[in-house]
Amino acid sequence: MSTATLRAHLGPADHGRELTYDEFLGGDYEEGHKYELIDGRLYVSPAANYPHDWVQQHVSKALTLYEELRPNIVQRISARSRVFVPGRRKTTCPEPDFALYKTCPPGRDVRWEDISPLIVVEIVSPDDPHKDYVRNVDLYQRVPSIREYWVFDRCGDSNGPTLTVYHRESGRQKWKTDDYGPEDVYTTKLLPGFKLLVCPPK
Repeated sequence: MSTATLRAHLGPADHGRELTYDEFLGGDYEEGHKYELIDGRLYVSPAANYPHDWVQQHVSKALTLYEELRPNIVQRISARSRVFVPGRRKTTCPEPDFALYKTCPPGRDVRWEDISPLIVVEIVSPDDPHKDYVRNVDLYQRVPSIREYWVFDRCGDSNGPTLTVYHRESGRQKWKTDDYGPEDVYTTKLLPGFKLLVCPPK
C-alpha cells in the first residue's frame, strides 16, 4: 500500500493496524485523537478532555518551573516525546503526557530514539484506563532509564485527582507503588526541592 493511501485513511478505525515506523511517521492523522505505535500496530486513544487538560496544565507549570530553576537536574521536559522500548520484535514507542530527561544532547538533529527519560507522566483517560495501568506499566518498566512513572487519575471526580507513583532504584528492579490523594504534596529524591500539589489550586 502506498504512503499516499496510508495518509488518507489513518484514523480511529485503524486502531490495531500494522505499520512500519516510517509509515507511522508519514501518516496524515484524523484530528481529535492520540496515536502511538505499539508492537508495530497503531494504537488510538481518545483526545484529552477538560479535566485531563486541567491537571496536565498544572503538572506542566510545576515541571517547567523546576526545569528553569534546576537545569543541572533536568535538561529537558517534553509533552511530545516518544519513548522507545528496547527488546520488542517490532517498533514500540509510547508517547507519555510528559517525559523528563536528565541528559539531552544539544542541537536539532537529536532523535527520540537517541534519548531516554528519567521520569514519565501519564494522565488517565476514563475511556481507556488499561493503557496507563496495564500496558504502560509493563512497557515503561522495560526501559532501564525510567526510575519513576506517575499516573494521575480521577481528574474529573469531586474527590480527585489522585496520583499513583511507580518507582524503583534501578532499571533492573520491578516497580513499587505509592498512592497519593488530592490533598497530598508529592516529592521525590530524583528532583531535589521539587514539590507538587496533587490537586491543582481551584
